Amino acid sequence: MRPSSIILPILLGSLLACTSNRESPQLISAPTLEKGESFFNKNNDSAFYYFNLVATGATDSLEIAMAYTYMGIIQAYEGDHYGGQESLLKSLTYLDEHKKEDQECLGSNYHELGNICLNLKNYEAAIDYYNKALKYITHPKAEAIALNSIALTYQKKGDYDQAIGLYKSLLVKSKDKKKEYARVLSNYAKTKWLKDSTYPAGPELQQALQIRKDSNDIRGLNASYAHLSDYYSLSSPDSALYYAVKRYEIAREMNSPDDEVEALSKFITLSPTNLLKPYFVRYQYLTDSIQTAKNAAKNQFALIRYEAAKNKADNLQLQKDNAQKKTQLVVQRFLLALTILFFITAGIILILRYRRRRQQIEFASRQAIQEHQLKTSQKVHDVVANGLYRIMTDLEYKASLDKEELIDKIEVLYERSRDISYENPTVSKVPFHVKIDDLLESFGADHIKVLIFGNGPMLWSRTNAQIQHEVEHILQELMINMKKHSQANSVMIKFECQNGQVQIHYTDDGIGISPQVKHGNGLQNTGNRIKSIGGQYTFEHPVKGLKIHISFPIAQSS
Repeated sequence: MRPSSIILPILLGSLLACTSNRESPQLISAPTLEKGESFFNKNNDSAFYYFNLVATGATDSLEIAMAYTYMGIIQAYEGDHYGGQESLLKSLTYLDEHKKEDQECLGSNYHELGNICLNLKNYEAAIDYYNKALKYITHPKAEAIALNSIALTYQKKGDYDQAIGLYKSLLVKSKDKKKEYARVLSNYAKTKWLKDSTYPAGPELQQALQIRKDSNDIRGLNASYAHLSDYYSLSSPDSALYYAVKRYEIAREMNSPDDEVEALSKFITLSPTNLLKPYFVRYQYLTDSIQTAKNAAKNQFALIRYEAAKNKADNLQLQKDNAQKKTQLVVQRFLLALTILFFITAGIILILRYRRRRQQIEFASRQAIQEHQLKTSQKVHDVVANGLYRIMTDLEYKASLDKEELIDKIEVLYERSRDISYENPTVSKVPFHVKIDDLLESFGADHIKVLIFGNGPMLWSRTNAQIQHEVEHILQELMINMKKHSQANSVMIKFECQNGQVQIHYTDDGIGISPQVKHGNGLQNTGNRIKSIGGQYTFEHPVKGLKIHISFPIAQSS
């Protein structure tokens, strides 16, 4: 079990207590912080986004500290321990130990830093952070959890006497609290057994298990079954296997992949050889999925976190500059003016070049559309108009016209008119990922920022010309719709490949589209194009903006 999942309820209480002590929260940042809290532990991606807005935009130091604390907890819980450590240390820089309203947040930060160090097996640092947390913790339940964490760290470190001493004192304090007493008793018995393999820990472990059963403590049962399975591994393998199975069932009930992996690991060790395969397959699948999720979380949080850290560093540097001597300030302002002038000049040059390139692309696109329309009009004129005219002439001038002959002529005209819409896409000499970059970037402007992630040559290497042709038109239609209707300032298009599917995620911060609004011809045609390549799409309607998720299978190049 992750230590974060043990302390998380107490941390939430502490953070909410910090919120209640704020005298006059900023009107801009406070609602954003509350928005993040509403998503916390439900949709951590959204929660991280709103907390980042507070961290980079608020002026109240306690609000900023709380935002970084939340971000650190989310990162650590998702497996990004180093990123979480960085956020929590950043939070500490905004807190003052002499301010009473800051102290509960300080306790929360230090305890979570201890949890991270424990996960990273940096036991000395973990104990140091837990002791710092105790200086600011006033809630008895939070204090008991912090002491239990210290004892657990001593146990992991192999300093069993220190751990046993702490557990003994906690047993006395927790006799009237069933869940707390069961947790301490189970940890105490396991530590005694780890110190002395002949110690009869079974009765105490069974007592803790029964208390947790009576209290319906699901997470506690998970820990008890783990301890019992370890204890009986050598002396009674059948019993160890039984408790491993029970832990596996509890882990599945909690929907905790980490605990399920640990249970399967014990399961595989204890099970007969002929029964291992399905458990090993499940174990391998879960470990791969957990690692993939952790990697994804690190990348996802890093993008937002980089901007927050950069902006905050600029602000701190500016404050430091303003406090320096007048002569230094004059020099710095002069250098700053030169730097700004340089970037403005460079920016103007880049903007002019960009606009010129965009105009060239738009002109080429309009010219291609006009040529296509002209070509289509000519085909319609040659095929449909002329064909209809011939049939009308037959009807007008032939005294008798065979019905079958008329049907045959109409059918030929029908087939030829259908062929008008089919035309094999031409193969461009420009690499497809470059073409897509150019297409998307052409819709950027001074007030519209277009961000592109994951678009590389490897992504499109196995897609055929037909798919590339349709994808190009799909993206073009989405960007045109954005520019015409969304009033967006920022657009992000993310490409990735998962399980043989190309995934395209479109996000903008515009006015969005109401779910009740009927899609026009453009979006309907886009949907038809996606279906034509075997793909699927979904629209999301957040409070602000629009999200569209598109996926389609990779086709082998022909």
